[in-house]
Amino acid sequence: YIIWHIIILIKNNGAFKLIWVIRLYLLLMSVIYSWIGIWALLDPVAGALDLGWPSFSVAIGLSVTSEIGYSEIAGIYGGLNFCIGLACLLGIFKKDIGIFLIKFITFLVGSIALGRFLFSMLPTTPTFMNAFFLFEVCAFVIGMILLYSNSRMDDGDL
Repeated sequence: YIIWHIIILIKNNGAFKLIWVIRLYLLLMSVIYSWIGIWALLDPVAGALDLGWPSFSVAIGLSVTSEIGYSEIAGIYGGLNFCIGLACLLGIFKKDIGIFLIKFITFLVGSIALGRFLFSMLPTTPTFMNAFFLFEVCAFVIGMILLYSNSRMDDGDL
C-alpha cells in the first residue's frame, strides 16, 4: 500500500517530488542505522552500569563469551551501522552520494535477507520470518523503486 503510493507520488509529480522521497528515505535510514550503531557501541557500558536499557546482544541473539566479543559488536554492529547512518545523512544533501547509498543499502539489506532465507532452507534451522527480515525486505523493495524511478527520471521517461 505504501509502496504503491510512493510510485503514484513520483509518477504524478516528477523529479521535484522524487528528490524529496529520496531524501526522506535517506533520513529514515540515517536515523535507523545511527540508532543501531549507537546502541551497539554503548551496549557494554550500559550493561556494566546497569542502566536498564534493553541489551543489543540479546536483541540480536548473540552472547559475548570473551572480551574480544565486545570489540567485535562495537566494530561490526556499532561502527559500521553508525557510519552508514552518517553517510545517509550526508546523502540527503548530495544527490550523487545519496543515490550511491541507496544502491549500497539496497544491496546490503537484500543480501542479508537472502542469507536469512537461504539459511532457513537448511534442515532444522529456524524460519527467516522476523522483524529484521521484514525491515530488510521493505528497505530492499523501496530502494529498488527509488533506483528504478531515478533511472527513468534521468532517461526522461517519467
